[in-house]
Amino acid sequence: MRTIGIRVAPKIITFAVYQAEDQAIVNVEGLKVPQALTVPDALKYIRNNVLDVIREYGITKAGIRITEYTEFRLNRERLQIEGVLQEAFASSNLDSYYLGQVVSISSRVGLEKGEFAKCIEGSSTFRSIGNWMSHSKAQREAIICAVGAENA
Repeated sequence: MRTIGIRVAPKIITFAVYQAEDQAIVNVEGLKVPQALTVPDALKYIRNNVLDVIREYGITKAGIRITEYTEFRLNRERLQIEGVLQEAFASSNLDSYYLGQVVSISSRVGLEKGEFAKCIEGSSTFRSIGNWMSHSKAQREAIICAVGAENA
């Protein structure tokens, strides 16, 4: 089974593809949104590309690392992209997907309270994922989210 985890930022959507049986990362990549696109066209671009990735890799389960509701300033662009991703997942052939904040993602992957942040910051590694420190913070979040999707 292959899963995907996604971490959204306004200008780049980071995703990680995970092969559950081998407990291996297949791909970690960023989808950059062209700046010349209007908001509706940018959202369409994201939707189409994510659906292509799901088909290309044969993804069966997915997860999105969503915005924490306790954040002081919510990023409107990020929320719009997260909504479009949910719609794309709902209209795809995925068996299941989840939306996760730190607590729910940690629970899905068996991390103790506070360990999520240590893994993201790089002061702790996550499972036996190779080259953990070579990944950016957004990539680490996407990887952990992809592993959590195994239990979606």
